[in-house]
Amino acid sequence: MQDTKELAGAVDWAQPWLRPLHALGEFAYQAWQQGQSVADALHAVGRAPVRFVPQSALPPGEAYEQFIFRTRAVPTRDNLHDFFNGLCWLHFPHTKTRLNQLQAAEIAAAGVQPLRGPVRDALTVFDENAAFLMAPPALWEALRAQDWRRLFVTLQPLWAQAQLLLFGHALLEKLVYPRKPITAHVYCAPAAIDSVVNLDAAIAAQLSAAHLGSKPFLPLPVLGVPGWWADNALPDFYADTQVFRPPRLDRSLA
Repeated sequence: MQDTKELAGAVDWAQPWLRPLHALGEFAYQAWQQGQSVADALHAVGRAPVRFVPQSALPPGEAYEQFIFRTRAVPTRDNLHDFFNGLCWLHFPHTKTRLNQLQAAEIAAAGVQPLRGPVRDALTVFDENAAFLMAPPALWEALRAQDWRRLFVTLQPLWAQAQLLLFGHALLEKLVYPRKPITAHVYCAPAAIDSVVNLDAAIAAQLSAAHLGSKPFLPLPVLGVPGWWADNALPDFYADTQVFRPPRLDRSLA
């Protein structure tokens, strides 16, 4: 992780993927850059269902997720990864709480194993890299087919009716330095949600171990979204098959 001093001015809050986090995020980021800890900066801008505490509060040998469930406190380091994690707790408290409940239940049932298992794997992927998409059915059909040209070019006007909200804090961290291959695990958000608060409650209500264990995600290179990156207006942008890959059964996300 980068040192705080190296981060000064690094986060561009004007980027479209950061706009939903801008009001609290920029204020907290400035407080951190001016010398506050990330934990203190997060506490200064909003209320979450958890407290943010120094990483040293996590006892040796105790699982991070179990500690949060037991104490309602999130061990927080002074780096971008934990900064964005805290912002997600502030903006999506119900969803973050539900993910933590499910992680704690898995740990209680099976203990901490060398391999997380399919449910804990899916929970971690969701927490770190998920994005919520509300979009017309035609966009969803093109995304499921991984028909990138149809999704982003032919159906480009439909993106005016869509909204993509980033949830994963590792995903947000990667986008501080945007690069074309960055890919989200997209989750189908309920239609006709009118606010982040209502979206948070609706997503949390859907989440279960069985549902997440089925890996209900679709890959989406987020910088292909119209209006999100200037380069995607170039004629050959979507022809890059190293990023916009044709469908296949076994693939990993960038």
